[in-house]
Amino acid sequence: MGQSIGKRQTREDILEFSVSLFAEFGYDGVSMRDVAAVCGLTPAALYYHFPHKEALYLEVVAHAFREKSAALLNNLKDSDSPWVQLENFITNLAHQTAMDEIFMRLMQWVKLDSEETRQQKLATHVFKDLFLAVHTLVAKLDSRYDPYMLSISIISLVLHPSEGRKIRKFMPGYRPEHDQPDVLARHVIDLLRMGLFQH
Repeated sequence: MGQSIGKRQTREDILEFSVSLFAEFGYDGVSMRDVAAVCGLTPAALYYHFPHKEALYLEVVAHAFREKSAALLNNLKDSDSPWVQLENFITNLAHQTAMDEIFMRLMQWVKLDSEETRQQKLATHVFKDLFLAVHTLVAKLDSRYDPYMLSISIISLVLHPSEGRKIRKFMPGYRPEHDQPDVLARHVIDLLRMGLFQH
């Protein structure tokens, strides 16, 4: 599954190396022995830091999401108007998804995970704060729309093109500039401004 990349014994190192493994093979495709080998640890040393694979996996997803979430939450501060906050959020999200293919692969595996209890833990402990911030923001924009559905829709409008990047370039009408995050962000922002919120 990969060769050892040297002896690493800190939790941070283990999490960092595990992101790529789970992004490549998903939860079911990675064993604790695989992680230990990549980190240059014995399985016993790995279990010292993480009692079982699910605990490691949940920490890996949280680790991968933490820095991105902090930057995105920063876009949703009250110092700007709701529209400016939303535009900054969409632009930042478009850039983050375009720049980090490993993270996007990890998120695709997260969405494919069929274990509901694990999904609930991730929703509650990893994704909830960012989603709540988006939900609170969009509720200020137009009371006619369900903030939950609108939040899901906005996030999906940005994530879906990044997730389908490899295949959509073969679709009719594709142009290379469609892969530029600013082009995607502008498209989503214009769609919201001129479509959803115009009568």
